[in-house]
Amino acid sequence: MYDFRPDPALEPAERYRQLHDAAAALTEGECDSVANMANVAALIWEYVPALNWAGFYRVGAARDGSAELVLGPFVGRPACIRIPIGRGVCGAAAAEGKTQLVEDVHAFPGHIACDAASRSELVVPVLRGGEVIAVIDLDSPDPARFTADDAAGIETLSGLLADRI
Repeated sequence: MYDFRPDPALEPAERYRQLHDAAAALTEGECDSVANMANVAALIWEYVPALNWAGFYRVGAARDGSAELVLGPFVGRPACIRIPIGRGVCGAAAAEGKTQLVEDVHAFPGHIACDAASRSELVVPVLRGGEVIAVIDLDSPDPARFTADDAAGIETLSGLLADRI
């Protein structure tokens, strides 16, 4: 049994270091990407406060053969199943291959509202060989919830997962 419960008083850098270490331990040697994404989504939920959604969108094929984001393992309310590359915050992260830190999702052009309670969002691409293979998506009901420390912590996690999902 695993019991990963961070101290709520941890500074962000230490919180993300512990999150990374827990994710490394849970995914080491496991080749099933769905299992690894599921466990990491659960870890993010435990380690990152003030979230209403945490999970993954994977790059997959649309019916017409083009690439799009397809819902992966997550914690939170039911979510949009497919997101076009380039649309919304997740689609922008996938198209640009760059982290999207959005203080107010209602001000983001083309934002896709899967949960009306979401006010801010952090989306980090997972890159393998320079190609986006997935995005890690965090939503919060709090405006301006995410900081540069959050982005750096999830980017480090993304790097770990590049060869594990």
